[in-house]
Amino acid sequence: MIKSVNFVVLGEQSIANDFGKKGTSTDMTLFDKKESDIIRTWITPNGFPDKIQPLFQAINLAEYVIFYVGSLDKFTGEQIIALDVLKKKEGIISHTYEVDENRLSAMIKGTVLEHYKRVSSSDIKQEINKLEPITKEGKTKIVIDHCFDVKGVGTVVLGKVTQGKVMQYDNLKLFPNGTDVMIKSIQMHDDPVDEATSPARVGLSVKGITVDDVNRGDYLCQDDSQNIQSELELDFTQNPFYKSTISENQMCLVSIGMQIKAAKFKSIKPFTLQLDKPVVCDKNEICVILKPESPTVRILGSGKIL
Repeated sequence: MIKSVNFVVLGEQSIANDFGKKGTSTDMTLFDKKESDIIRTWITPNGFPDKIQPLFQAINLAEYVIFYVGSLDKFTGEQIIALDVLKKKEGIISHTYEVDENRLSAMIKGTVLEHYKRVSSSDIKQEINKLEPITKEGKTKIVIDHCFDVKGVGTVVLGKVTQGKVMQYDNLKLFPNGTDVMIKSIQMHDDPVDEATSPARVGLSVKGITVDDVNRGDYLCQDDSQNIQSELELDFTQNPFYKSTISENQMCLVSIGMQIKAAKFKSIKPFTLQLDKPVVCDKNEICVILKPESPTVRILGSGKIL
């Protein structure tokens, strides 16, 4: 059985070129490499820092973080906050010669990054090879990050098996819209396979949906009892670096897994959001509130879904 490990590369994203072959590239770029029975994938949010959304989506696709710090600016701060609010506890941290190590230590103090393994840049590859696959059992759940038409094939989705496994000819449902989908074929690392197990990255040729039916962050699921919500109540904590007042009817974006949706604050106490479009979510899942147009801090805060 082929195993999979997925990394997000932050900071100086260009180091991902040293790890694997470049593949799909939009506002996120994927690099992968197959060695023996392991496929390693590195995801860079190359749309960041111009946009905050790809940062959260790329982090949510990965089990492990590689943070190669090249400067100690506000965008490094945003990446630290993002990793901390998403509780990404497994990672490697390194930095260029120009970075003041004491100042970096002060910036990550009290965050999940404080416990990342610190290595020199020359040892990053060696540390990557030590990290083991993290699987999650259960009913099939695949999160989609790209979808396109392929001539002679039809609709193809790219994504990650976040739970369970997917097999050729499986009948699944696309959420949140609930459409039936049949898996015609599966590829891993451009090779056809009969099945793929969490946390594999897969390319799926599918029947039953078109590109227009699919949004980034949608799920293909075996279980049709997914929790679909258009209103969310959160156990919300405001980011201490966001100094503006949050008030009712103010607009924002919510980030839940790879789903990013427009919303407004329905009430502040209790903290309730009204979403423009429904999301797939679980109780206690982390929801992050974003304000992309903010000239200073773009991460307002976060909380667990109640």
